[in-house]
Amino acid sequence: MPTPAPLWLCLGLPALPLEALGLGEGPVACVLSTGGQDPRVLIGSRAAYLLGIAPGMRLGAAHALGHIEVHSRCGSAEQVALEALAAWCGQFTSLVSLAPPDGLLLEIGRSLALFHGLEGLVRRIRAGVSDLGYQAILASAPTPLAAIFFVRAHRAIHLTDPRHLHDALGRLPLGVLGLDEDVAEALAGLGLRDLGDCLRLPRDGLTRRFGPELLSLLDRALGRQPDPRVPFEPPARFERVLDLPHEVDDTEALQFAARRLLLELTGFLRGRGAGARRLLWRLVHRDRRESAFRLDLVEPSRDAEHLGQLLQIRLEQLALPEPVRALKLIVDEPCPLASVTLPLLPGAKERNHAQSLGFLERLRARLGGEAVRGLHLVPDHRPEAAWRFCTPGEASSSLARQRRPLWLLAEPRALVVREGQPQLRGPLELLSGRERIEAGWWDGRPIARDYFVARNPAGSRYWVFREEHHRWFVHGIFD
Repeated sequence: MPTPAPLWLCLGLPALPLEALGLGEGPVACVLSTGGQDPRVLIGSRAAYLLGIAPGMRLGAAHALGHIEVHSRCGSAEQVALEALAAWCGQFTSLVSLAPPDGLLLEIGRSLALFHGLEGLVRRIRAGVSDLGYQAILASAPTPLAAIFFVRAHRAIHLTDPRHLHDALGRLPLGVLGLDEDVAEALAGLGLRDLGDCLRLPRDGLTRRFGPELLSLLDRALGRQPDPRVPFEPPARFERVLDLPHEVDDTEALQFAARRLLLELTGFLRGRGAGARRLLWRLVHRDRRESAFRLDLVEPSRDAEHLGQLLQIRLEQLALPEPVRALKLIVDEPCPLASVTLPLLPGAKERNHAQSLGFLERLRARLGGEAVRGLHLVPDHRPEAAWRFCTPGEASSSLARQRRPLWLLAEPRALVVREGQPQLRGPLELLSGRERIEAGWWDGRPIARDYFVARNPAGSRYWVFREEHHRWFVHGIFD
C-alpha cells in the first residue's frame, strides 16, 4: 500500500490572547491593551466588538463607547493554552507541532482514512475546538508553511493537490509572510501586492534586493525546500488549571466550567490510548487557598459525558468553603485502555455488567470512595491477612478454593470451654477435619492454629480454631 502524501492542517486561534485568560465569551466587554504611553486596543471580545470597538482604537475612545474591562496580555497563559490544545489534538494524529504564537500544525495525511476523509476530520476538529471555547481558522495544504499562510490570510482553504499550490499561494497578500517592516515597505514601494507578484520576479534579483529569507519562505511554502517541524511531546500526566472570569459560589456554575477541562482530558487520553481511573480536582479560592476532592472510577474511562455525570453527582454533595476562582484537574497515572471488541447486539450479560459498573461509580461519587469498596484476595494463609480493601472491580489474586466463611469477625472471640468442648449458644459439634494453619513467622506475626467448621444446637455454622494452648476461638460465621 503506498504511503499517503503529506498533508498539513493549520489550526489558527486568532482570539487566543483573550481565550487564554477566559475572556473570550460572556456578556462583559473585555479588551487587551497594547500598553505604553498611548495604549490602544490589541484585541477585543465579541461583546466589545458589538459596542463598535476595534483593534487599534485608543483606549479612551473605547471607554467612550461603553463599559469595558481592560486586561494585560499574558504570554505564559497563551503558551500553556496552546500546549494543552496540542495535547488534545494528539487524538487525531501522531505528529502535532506548535506554530506560535497562536497556531498548531497537524500532519493529517495518514489520518484521513480513520476519519472518513478530509471533510470529516476537519468537521470533527472544528466542533471539538469550539466546544473547548476557542475560535478557530482551519486550513490545509501539502506544506506546513502554506497552511500557515492560508490561516494568516483568514482563508479556510483545504488544498490537497501540490500542482495547485503555486496558484493558491499567488493570490495571498504579502502580509502573510511576516517580514520585517522595512522589507514589507520596500516590497510595497515596488508595487508588489501579493505573493504572485513576488513569484514572477527573477529569483537572483529578489535575493540580491531583499536577502535570502524571502526566497526561502516562498520555496518552503511551495515545497521546493524541506521544512521540518519539531513534534510536540505531550506530558506524561494531565494537569490543567482553568482560571474563571469571575468568582463562582455555587456548584452548578462549577459543573459548567469543569466541562472544558473534561473535554481537554478526554482528548489527551485518546491521544495516548489511555483512560483515567482517578481524577483529582482542586478548587482554588481567595488568597490561592485550595480545597480538593477525588473521583475514583471502577474501570478506566475517557468518556467526557460519563465523567461529567459522575462529577455532577459529586458536586451536589459538595459544600464550597468559599467562592472559587480557578479549577484544577490532575490525572497522575493514565491507565492503558485495552481495545475491546463488542458484540453487534449486546446481550444481557454485557448490559448487566455496564449497569453494575455505572451503579457502583454513581454510588462512590455520591458517598465517597471510602464508603464503597471491594475486597481483594492476598496470597496469605492467615485469614486476617488474606484480603484487603480495594477499588471495586480491581483484579484479585486467586487462591485454591477452601471452606472458609465470607464473614470474618474483626478479632477472633474467645469461647467458653466446658468439659473440653467449646460452647457458643450451646455445645459446638465439629463437622470437618482439622485444617492446620501455621504461618507468619517471616513478618513477626506468627500463628499456629487448628481450624474446624462447627455447628451449634440451633444449626448455625461457625469457623472456630484451637490454639496450641488448647484455647478455643470463633473467627467466622458461615450462615
